[in-house]
Amino acid sequence: MTQPLDIYLLYPPGPLFQRGEDRCQGNIEASSATSMRACNDLGSGAAIAREVGYDVGLRDYQTERATCEDVWDDLARLNPRMVVISTTNATIYDDLAFVAKLRAYHDCFVVLKGAIFYDAPTRVIDELDLSHVDYLIGGEIDYCLVSIANHALRDEGDITAADGIYYKASDGAMTPTRFGCYHDTLDDLPFPARDLMNNDLYVRPDTGEPMATIQTSRGCSSGCVFCPSPLLSGTRIRYRSSENVLAELTECYEDYDIRNFFFKADTFTMNGEWARELCALIQTSPLAGKIAFTANSRSKPLDCATLQAMKDAGCWMIAFGFESGSDETLRRMCKGATVADNRQAMEWAREVGLSVFGFSLVGLPWETVDDLAKTRAHIFELDADFIEIHIALPYFGTPLYNLCREAGVLENQPLGADYFNSAITGTETLTLAYIEEWRAQVLRSYYLRPRYIIRRAIEMLCDPRKIAGYVRYGLRLL
Repeated sequence: MTQPLDIYLLYPPGPLFQRGEDRCQGNIEASSATSMRACNDLGSGAAIAREVGYDVGLRDYQTERATCEDVWDDLARLNPRMVVISTTNATIYDDLAFVAKLRAYHDCFVVLKGAIFYDAPTRVIDELDLSHVDYLIGGEIDYCLVSIANHALRDEGDITAADGIYYKASDGAMTPTRFGCYHDTLDDLPFPARDLMNNDLYVRPDTGEPMATIQTSRGCSSGCVFCPSPLLSGTRIRYRSSENVLAELTECYEDYDIRNFFFKADTFTMNGEWARELCALIQTSPLAGKIAFTANSRSKPLDCATLQAMKDAGCWMIAFGFESGSDETLRRMCKGATVADNRQAMEWAREVGLSVFGFSLVGLPWETVDDLAKTRAHIFELDADFIEIHIALPYFGTPLYNLCREAGVLENQPLGADYFNSAITGTETLTLAYIEEWRAQVLRSYYLRPRYIIRRAIEMLCDPRKIAGYVRYGLRLL
C-alpha cells in the first residue's frame, strides 16, 4: 500500500474565486477583466511544512475546472492524513458542503483556511456547520500550519500557542487562540512550492503567458472603511528585503521559465523609497529587460519618480483604487485621496507609459444618484485601459459593516456574498437592483465605445498574443 501523504492542500472544485486573496477574495467569473492568480497561500503552507519533514501535495481543482470525482480519485491514490482547504467569504457554504462529502469519503483531519475566520464574531462560528472541520486558519498560514500538523499528526506541541487559528476542543467547540499577532520574519520564509503548482494555470490576462504572484509586503497603514486588510495583515507594513524578492523572481525565471509577475501587496507604492530600491535592484540584475510585472497603488501617497522606476524595471500595468468621483464619498470612506489626486496619478502613469487598471466602489450607505453620476463621469474622464466596478460589501470587522447596520441597509450577514452579489439592500436612497443595473450599464458603455475598441484592436494587431485574451474578456463582459 502507498505510504499516506501527510498533508494535501487544495482549492476545491467550484466557481472561480481568488481564494488566496484574503483582502478581496474576488469573484473572477463575475468580473469584467480580472484573471486568476496563483495559489500562493497554499504554496507557502506547503513549502514551510515540507521544510520540517512533512510529505505534502497540492492541487488547484477550481482553476483546473476539475470535479469532485477528480478529488475522490486523488484522495484514494494519495491517502492524505490531513487536508487543507482554502475558502472565501462567498464560497464558505459550498465549501462546507464539499467538506461534508469529503469526510464521508475519506477519514482525515480537515483544516479550513480563510479571512472569514480571522477573529470571527461568535455569530459567524455558530452559524456555520463546522462539525466536519478540525481546525480553522484565520491568520497567516506560514506561521501556524506546522503547529497544526504537529498537533494533529505527531501529537506534539501546544496548539494554544499557535497564532491566528481555531482548534476543536474536547467538547467539540471551536476555540480561538491569539489573534492580532503579525510576524516580521518574512525573509525567513521559504518561497511558495511552485514545483507542486500547475503554473500554466495562472496567466497574464492580455497575452496568456504564465504569471507568478510575488508577495512583496504585508500590512496596510490606510484606514479605508470597506477594507479588512488592516485587521487581517496589521496596520504596520512589513516589507521583504529587495534582495529576498529578487531571489524569488530569479527562481521563477530560472527554474520555471516564468517571465511575468504580479507584485502582491496591500499597496506596492506606499513606501516609494522601498519600491524604487527594488526596481533599481532588478535593473542591475541579470533579469534586467527580461521580466514584466504589474502592481497596485494608491493615488496618494505617490510620485512620478516611483512610477518611472517601476516602468524602467519592467512594469507594464498599474492598478489604482480610484473608488469614486465624489470628494465627499472619498472623504467619508477615509480613502486619504481626492478626485484631483486620482487625476494626478493617472497623468503620471500616462506620462511614463504605464497601462492602468482602475477600480471603483459604489453602494456605500450615503450614496445618491448624484454620487453615482460623479463616479461615472470620473471613470470616463480618467479613461483607464481596464476598469472594474465593485459593489460595497460589508465584511465583518470593517467600519463599513457597522455603517451599513446603522443605516439599515444590511440585508443579512455577508457570508456567501461578494463584490458583485452583495449582502446590502442598497443605499439609503438607492436599491441594490438599481446599483447593479447602473454598474452593468457603465461597463457596457465604457468597453463598447468605438474609440476603446479601436485602441484594443490596434494592440492586437501589434501583438497577436493578445487576441485570445481580449476576446475572452469581451465575451465575459457581454
